[in-house]
Amino acid sequence: MLTEPKMTWQGAAKIVDMKKALTWGPWFVAEYRLRNMSKWLGAIIAFGLGNPVLYLLSVGIGIGALVDQNQGANGVDGVSYLTFLAPALLATSAIQAAMDETSFPTLQGFVWDKSFFSMNATQLTGGSIVGGIMIASAARCIFNTGIYAMVLWAFGAITAQSILVLIFAAIFAGLAFASVMLAATSFVKHDDGFFALVGRFIIAPMFMFSGTFYPLENLPIYLQWIGWISPVWHATDMGRNLSYGHDVAPGMMVIHFAFLLAILIVGQVVAMRQFSRRLAK
Repeated sequence: MLTEPKMTWQGAAKIVDMKKALTWGPWFVAEYRLRNMSKWLGAIIAFGLGNPVLYLLSVGIGIGALVDQNQGANGVDGVSYLTFLAPALLATSAIQAAMDETSFPTLQGFVWDKSFFSMNATQLTGGSIVGGIMIASAARCIFNTGIYAMVLWAFGAITAQSILVLIFAAIFAGLAFASVMLAATSFVKHDDGFFALVGRFIIAPMFMFSGTFYPLENLPIYLQWIGWISPVWHATDMGRNLSYGHDVAPGMMVIHFAFLLAILIVGQVVAMRQFSRRLAK
């Protein structure tokens, strides 16, 4: 008499290691994003090299030579104009890289190819997807900022000893802005020029009015508030202090760090909640 084989099925809980999925989920998402990013590696490298070289030739050395000539031996803030510019340029580069990784690719995952919904159909949560995007953004920031720093060093704008602290300050600002941008993008249903508006009315003013080209105190008081809420200024002031000893009170250094950390955390919390809500629909 034939007997049925004993069933050994123990359910999905034994097959799927949820602890592993939750722990490594963000890294799987980051791997997917980095593989997509690698398709544009040539363009990323070309832009990463071309943008700083052209900018430094035109503004840093061209206009910078005139500024140094008029300022005399003390230069701007006691250093050459190119050295004064360097921390702001690095911070702006990191923020631009962060925006590139948290704007259109995020909308793509929700609207155009709906890859986030496919990820969420597995064991990946909204929080895991947000974490993966941030890891990929960090990688892009490190790559772009590293290239920019090497170009600045080759031009004599920064010293080898200051490279690491300047990269740290710039990447901190980049990730803080990436977190806020990711949170904002998670609410966007259609592009409708949203990112163009961000570029014109957020990125451009941050670059122009954050003490990039001259000390923030030189601006009228009614424009200085733009710098106070700008990640560019906080990272720039930190970078100038850490790289060439720009005079910043210890309390202000704490404020710079706390501000960037606060918007990084708030952006993450909002992004995770909105991702989970949007993916549940």
